Amino acid sequence: MNKALCLAAVLPALVSYQAAHAQTPGPWGSWGIGTVVLPGSVEKKWGGYAEVQARSNRLFNQYFYNELKGGVSYNLDKNFTVLLGAGRYHTYDEPGPVNVEKRLWQQLVLSQFMDRLKLEHRYRVEQRWQTFPTDGGNDSTAFRQRLRYRLNAFLPLFHHTITDKTLFLSVYDEIFLNPRGPVFERNRVYAGVGYQFDKHLSAQLGWVRQANYTQPRLQQGQIVPLTTSTKNNVVVTLIYKLAHRNSTPVPESLPSQQD
Repeated sequence: MNKALCLAAVLPALVSYQAAHAQTPGPWGSWGIGTVVLPGSVEKKWGGYAEVQARSNRLFNQYFYNELKGGVSYNLDKNFTVLLGAGRYHTYDEPGPVNVEKRLWQQLVLSQFMDRLKLEHRYRVEQRWQTFPTDGGNDSTAFRQRLRYRLNAFLPLFHHTITDKTLFLSVYDEIFLNPRGPVFERNRVYAGVGYQFDKHLSAQLGWVRQANYTQPRLQQGQIVPLTTSTKNNVVVTLIYKLAHRNSTPVPESLPSQQD
C-alpha cells in the first residue's frame, strides 16, 4: 500500500501547487466523453476502442472543442497492454475553426491490482500535426511531439473488484512534457465517482482541473515569470465494453478514461 499512500500525499500537493501559482480560473466548463471499448481477453489479445468527446467553456454551454479518435490494442499479459492510436481534434471560435489537429500516439499501460486498490500507469508518446487558418487563406502548419504520464487509482466501494453493480472512486494525475522545451507543459488532476452497471456499461461523474504552463522567459531585457492558466470542468463519461465471441470471461479490467 506504499504507492497508495504516496498517491494520497502527492495529489493534494499538486492541487495546492496549481492553486498557488495559477491565475484566477474562469467559469467552469464541461467535458462529455463517450467510449466504446473492445478489451483483450486470455485467448483474444487484440482489442481496440473508439471515442467521441465534446467540451464547452461553460457548463454545457459555449461548445468550442471536439475529438474523434480510436486505437488498436494488444494485451502482452494481464498487466501490460500496448496501443496504437490516432485522432482528429477541432478547436472552434466564431466564426469557424481556429485549430485542426491530427494526432498519432503509442502507449503502454501497466495495471496493478492490489487487493481493493487498483493502480494504472499509462505512458504515451504523441506526434501532433496542427493546422492554423490564416487571414491570407494559406493555412500554417506545425509539428510537435509530446510525452505524457498518468497515474490513475480506482477504489471500488462495497466490493473488492469493479464488477456488476459496483460504485467506485477514481482519481488521477497526468503530466504533459514537451521534449523540445519548455519541458513542463500541462498538468491534469481528476477526481470522480463511477458506477459499473454490468459487464458492459459504466458511467462516471467527476471534476478535472487542467493547468497550462507558460515558462519563464526573457522579453525586452526583463524576465517574465512563470504563469499558469487553469480551468475547472465537470466531466461526464460513458464507457461501453464489447466482448469477444467464443472467449472466456475477460479478467478484471479498469473503467479508465481513454483521453
